[in-house]
Amino acid sequence: MKEIRFENVWKSYGKTEVVKGLNLTIKEGERLILLGPSGCGKSTTLRMIAGLEDVTSGDLYMSGRKVNDVPSGQRDVAMVFQNYALYPHMNVVDNITYGLRVQKVPKEEIAARLEAALEMLKLKGYENRLPKDLSGGQRQRVALARAVVKKADYFLLDEPLSNLDAQLRVSARKELVKIHELYRQTIVYVTHDQIEAMTVGDRIALMNEGKLQMLDTPENVYHRPANIFTAKFIGSPPTNVVDVDFEEGAVMIGRQPFHLSPAWIKQLEQSGADRLAFGIRPEHLEIYHTPEENALQGTVKYVENQGSSYGVYVDLHGHEMIALSEEKHWAEGEMVYVRPAMSHIHLFDRETTNSIGYPKELG
Repeated sequence: MKEIRFENVWKSYGKTEVVKGLNLTIKEGERLILLGPSGCGKSTTLRMIAGLEDVTSGDLYMSGRKVNDVPSGQRDVAMVFQNYALYPHMNVVDNITYGLRVQKVPKEEIAARLEAALEMLKLKGYENRLPKDLSGGQRQRVALARAVVKKADYFLLDEPLSNLDAQLRVSARKELVKIHELYRQTIVYVTHDQIEAMTVGDRIALMNEGKLQMLDTPENVYHRPANIFTAKFIGSPPTNVVDVDFEEGAVMIGRQPFHLSPAWIKQLEQSGADRLAFGIRPEHLEIYHTPEENALQGTVKYVENQGSSYGVYVDLHGHEMIALSEEKHWAEGEMVYVRPAMSHIHLFDRETTNSIGYPKELG
């Protein structure tokens, strides 16, 4: 099994702990995204897999073999760096094939792999150019081609698209998925970009301050966040999260009751949580000009043009929430009514910051 397994792995630099007690299994042949803010430990985790960083404590396994002390060159990994790391004095062909030549792969095999990579990554016609004569996107494709021709069991990518413009990033993401579907390597992909994580990953491992916050599919990470950090980090604009009290079947938001469904009341009672936080994504917060059943009254504080929609910031007697609306006609100072969609709310234990879970009726 070409899987990767972390067992209580810690990584420290002196007294600074960067990765803290990581337990994580990366399945054979999957695309796992290491996602999180800068400094959360995701790149360090990737570099431990590559053998570029030592494990301070705990155990790291690859294909069932403990690799704590196994040199990088013996781990069968191909890595793509954020800064491309191309040889400036070598042309495209030599950059792509250098590693194969060092490994003394037969010339016929090198030629076949090179041809396939050039075709796949649209590098035909650039074979004799030096890196300085290529655009950023072309250099990135050369770096990807160099990793592809290696045909390693493990494909490690450290923010490989961060230097590309928006249009190139979209096409490069598609190419990465195509490469994986062709070779089925175990891919570990580091990024802080949520869109890349959601579109490329089979699963997302979300990290913060060296700790794993959630490990699940992109759908579950988005729709069923495990804790407040996950809810706020994933999505733009981020999830609205406010502290609330539970009284007689309702959560009190800005001194106003939002009545919960029987299923949510049962879920809340089973959780045993006393101090609560309430979450709702902006796209799931309905906004009206007139009073509606179970809606909360508020005042528009600010309207933000977001292109395809408008972000309407509403003050609910001291609690600010943002709602997304396709309508433009919301005015600052206007009284409005907002209603969270019952099937999309989130309730968290304020003490642990963890989700209390979701009713079975939601599926």
